[in-house]
Amino acid sequence: MPKKSFQLKLHALFHWSSFGFLMPVGILLVRMSSKSKSGRCIRVLFYCHVISQIAAVLLATGGVALSVMNFENSFSNSHQRVGLALYGFMWLQPLIGFFRPERGVKARSLWYFSHWLLGVTVCATGIANVYTGLRTYHERTTKSVSLWTGLLTVEVSILAFLYLLIDRWSYMMKQGHLPVEQLRPTDNHRTYPTTLRKELGMVQE
Repeated sequence: MPKKSFQLKLHALFHWSSFGFLMPVGILLVRMSSKSKSGRCIRVLFYCHVISQIAAVLLATGGVALSVMNFENSFSNSHQRVGLALYGFMWLQPLIGFFRPERGVKARSLWYFSHWLLGVTVCATGIANVYTGLRTYHERTTKSVSLWTGLLTVEVSILAFLYLLIDRWSYMMKQGHLPVEQLRPTDNHRTYPTTLRKELGMVQE
């Protein structure tokens, strides 16, 4: 029984690290690269994305191998059935990424949408399956998983917040500056700060 408990924990750790951490981090890295203007930074973020996703796939595969070798796989519960589907789509994702069309090709838009949608779906479904896995562990061992469920929730919430923050970061930074068009004078009209316009009005009067 102690050996079985250890194997269950290792299986959970592999899938948590894969679906609950590395895959979301990979999505964040791509999000950051889309906002970057430095070619070198974009390349570094892209390669980090690739490495994190390869590591995620390998860890998830290790978790599946543990399940096949040591657990009863009757697929009588949703955790096992969803896990089987995830395993197939998880390996499909890097294959789609490998056959990436060049920029400017019409198929690029369809490829991007497919790669993005499949990646987000696999990641979100994988996180949900980690939750059901924790519940299954509790049912089999009667041990409390409240702490681990809480930690996973906090981690996912932080990653989701960072995803939203990256999307709006450049917009927030622009709020402290006037648009260039408002600062650039034209032939017929010059744009001045409010106080300067008032002073000019008083002088003209």
